[in-house]
Amino acid sequence: MHYNTDLQTIENFVKNMEDVNSDDIESSRLPQSKSYLKIIDILFFIENTNIHISSNFVESVIKSNHIFNNLSLASKLQVIKVSPKSYIAIFWVDI
Repeated sequence: MHYNTDLQTIENFVKNMEDVNSDDIESSRLPQSKSYLKIIDILFFIENTNIHISSNFVESVIKSNHIFNNLSLASKLQVIKVSPKSYIAIFWVDI
């Protein structure tokens, strides 16, 4: 099979895109699954503040938790507030 050649072609294309930071690309690999991780009932705001929780913070928690040791994130973490007046958010990411 030509996986390595195909991956190299894709990696070169992506790294040459103007709006992609090549330092953010860890490694090229074919998708292992078509699944997603959905985290519900997370407070949207940091406790006692008006600052909303960042996707980078949640991603760092996921990556530091031993439960997710063999998990590869296939997309950027997405955040949605349950409703405009809600204090609860849903986070999801393709894995």
